[in-house]
Amino acid sequence: MTEHYDVVVVGGGPAGCPAAIQAARLGARTLLVEKNGALGGTTTVAGVALPGLFHAWGRQIIAGIGWDMVRRSVELTGRDLPDFTQWQLPHYKLQVPVSPAIYASVIDETVVASGAELLLHTMVAAVRPSSAGWDVTLCTKEGLIDLSTTMLVDATGDADVVAHAGLARHANADRQPGTIMVRFGGYDPATLDYEVLDAAYERAVAAGELVPGDLQLFTKPMRKFLRNHGENAIHVPGIEGGTSAAKTAAELAGRRTLMRVHNFLRALPGLEGLTVDRWAIETGVRETYTIDGLTRVTAVDYTSGRVWDDAVSFSFYPIDVHSHDGDGIDIRPLTFGTFPTIPRGAMIPRGSTNLVVAGRAIAGDQEANSAYRVQASCMAMGQAAGAITALAARTGSAAADVPIEDVRAALRTHGAIVPGDPDAPRTEPEPDPTRSTHHPSEPAATGHQRNA
Repeated sequence: MTEHYDVVVVGGGPAGCPAAIQAARLGARTLLVEKNGALGGTTTVAGVALPGLFHAWGRQIIAGIGWDMVRRSVELTGRDLPDFTQWQLPHYKLQVPVSPAIYASVIDETVVASGAELLLHTMVAAVRPSSAGWDVTLCTKEGLIDLSTTMLVDATGDADVVAHAGLARHANADRQPGTIMVRFGGYDPATLDYEVLDAAYERAVAAGELVPGDLQLFTKPMRKFLRNHGENAIHVPGIEGGTSAAKTAAELAGRRTLMRVHNFLRALPGLEGLTVDRWAIETGVRETYTIDGLTRVTAVDYTSGRVWDDAVSFSFYPIDVHSHDGDGIDIRPLTFGTFPTIPRGAMIPRGSTNLVVAGRAIAGDQEANSAYRVQASCMAMGQAAGAITALAARTGSAAADVPIEDVRAALRTHGAIVPGDPDAPRTEPEPDPTRSTHHPSEPAATGHQRNA
């Protein structure tokens, strides 16, 4: 007999894990499907171990399941959380550093404790509408297996399940580049002659030995890159996430770039002993596809702090568009007092009643997407998706028809901060345009050094 689930969540990253945990805690029989051998996605496998932002202007706006796991992982390593009251700091200083290994283990424990079932090393091969909701075929180590589910959550980041279901997804021609996360060691940044190194960089670019986007386009790229030990600074342009062949090409391109940078640096004075101390096995992706949703979040919606009638979570991050060719960043801080929100309608693909998307693939324009794609925002969306689908499965409703107050009540019960609540933050009627997410003494563009 084919196994039947109330909710199947595909993708065990920042959005998918809270989705599965929330659905299971609400009593839904839930299966979480993840292609890698560890949960956490961008935070763990892609090595961007700096989830954020959970606070805006000194006030917490994202709590609940994702926040609890991040906070627990910090406690277990004996570290301190950032001082979130210091909101004038550059935004990347308010992200929360975590140990990928400890964080992945905390997620494991939380998923298992919730009662959700888990399949790692598994991918979706096909989804088909059925009288019960969906028939799903999974590709496992032992072969193809079939199951059925009432509701699906697509937390793949690439809207893979949406595509399998024959629903629309869209890609910008100028998609933002990804990043391969590394940390270089074996040298002392304080002893380097940056004038010599900058000159060597300029010669290498002119000779075609390096591409400008390899180290990003800082005013003094070698200084920024080496003082930060190369973290979050190697761009991988042209990522197309729709096929395995395209993803393979992106991973190969990322490692070629890493080797190009590594070999160049080791030939320079003071860097002869350069080592690669840490390397993520998967390229971090900023943007691939977004869905055609019932609602679409625009940059104006986001930067104005619009409170949607069906808002289910907050988001907070500057507009952060990385040039598609890897050689520039457009960072636009939010105006003081702005608290953007995410509507349920942007999470529901047009033409579907029992499929919900969580994470960076929700419906929005590129500028809004560049802000809400970050990890804390995805965690909040994921928890909302779990509540929506669990309640829909319980009541036999379409995802869009579950009373929004029921969704919000479920989220509150499990620790989430819900937009529109009397004690929740709300965008000021007339924000002060002279205040922003960046400290005045630090140019906005330098904040990229630790962006998610």
